Amino acid sequence: MIPMKIRPYQPEDLDILKEITVEAFQGVSIDEGIEREYGVINGHDWKWRKAGHVATDARREPEGIFVAEVEGRIAGYISTWHDPDAGIGYIPNLAFVPEYRGQGMGRKLLEYALDHFRRLNLSLAKIETLEQNAVGNHLYTSLGFKEIVKQVHFVAPLSPAPVDERQ
Repeated sequence: MIPMKIRPYQPEDLDILKEITVEAFQGVSIDEGIEREYGVINGHDWKWRKAGHVATDARREPEGIFVAEVEGRIAGYISTWHDPDAGIGYIPNLAFVPEYRGQGMGRKLLEYALDHFRRLNLSLAKIETLEQNAVGNHLYTSLGFKEIVKQVHFVAPLSPAPVDERQ
């Protein structure tokens, strides 16, 4: 395996993490599916929304983002946040640049995140993926994650609200 260093997230990493995420989530993004059905929404494509999810992760719990580096270059990352009252750690995003996929680095980052949750004395770790993400489905179950329930995402277009003529 290629030597990989895991380090804490730094704010200057954000733009690169957004780029990695958008590329990695092509074909396995709920927002991309919505765009296929309805087109660009409110002037923003699915890539803009997916990149925004990473920015949200960084605002919510920056100390829960761990960056994988190879020879000083960002190869990928994992974002986490936790709810101490519920005892649950959440993993919203895990992504790598193409050249570093399939080499066990995602597994190492997931193991690192799970250890992070253990240090926080959490009881469960939660991750979600789409059915078509065969790599994620295999990886997560190999690390002890169990499928609990399948979720269906529904989207309805909103037409303009009717005008109340009594006003």
